Amino acid sequence: MDDGSGIIGVVAETVRRARKSAGWSQEDLALEADVDRTYISQVERGKRNVTIVVLSKIARALKTTPDRLLIPPRKSKG
Repeated sequence: MDDGSGIIGVVAETVRRARKSAGWSQEDLALEADVDRTYISQVERGKRNVTIVVLSKIARALKTTPDRLLIPPRKSKG
């Protein structure tokens, strides 16, 4: 049975990638999403299980939708 850590890891990776793609620091994203910077750090490290409300705030700040932050990123072929 999956304990949920899989989806938490997906959110961590997608938020981190989207933030970096936007050229933002964690502080920038936190300000735009109206959450604490340490919260963003915990999300990106997979240490925080975000609520739907916070996922929506982060998605809005990143100009995307919450469902997009739940899609596992494609692995690079190497």
